[in-house]
Amino acid sequence: MAALALAGATPSSVAIAPPARLLVVGDSLSAEYGLPRGSGWVALLTQRLARDGLAASVTNASVSGDTSAGGRSRLPPLLAEHKPTHVIIELGSNDALRGLPLQMTRDNLAAMVRAARAAGAQVLLVGMRMPPNYGRRYTQEFEAMYAELAKSEHAALVPFMLAGVADSPQADALFQTDRIHPNARAHPIILDNIWPVLLKQLKR
Repeated sequence: MAALALAGATPSSVAIAPPARLLVVGDSLSAEYGLPRGSGWVALLTQRLARDGLAASVTNASVSGDTSAGGRSRLPPLLAEHKPTHVIIELGSNDALRGLPLQMTRDNLAAMVRAARAAGAQVLLVGMRMPPNYGRRYTQEFEAMYAELAKSEHAALVPFMLAGVADSPQADALFQTDRIHPNARAHPIILDNIWPVLLKQLKR
């Protein structure tokens, strides 16, 4: 019976999942700022997907210096153009560097998550932390913002993009001379932070 059923199957009757379409909306940490072309974590992600035989395309729409407000304004046309199945949002650091109100950042990121989900995409929110010189209260609230958003907006979360980089005993060797942007040695570590969470989404 199984053989007969198999013989009766035609190419048109076999469901084949379409390739995933990943859209990354971030700032300089995702835009290869100061790095050799192809050495940033987004480029490395494309390579890993191919290596692991996962059918997916990756569009990197990250812009150096971008804020959550900039990402919010840019997202709707990006969703319409690329029709992503997955959206990775990596924003918020520049808001803090510019002293923008935390509530504004939270509202912008929440709006981005909702817009992506309304467009049918799964969302992965990439969290960040600020240096201790920003003050204990602010740094705690900034870090907690990502976890709270992920929970309330039903998004997946990478708690800290720079885990193993900014908090590494060898951190000086993992940053560019500006001491703000990770160098090429750090980006495989960044991808290792993001990959397990993304992979769970891709396998759903």
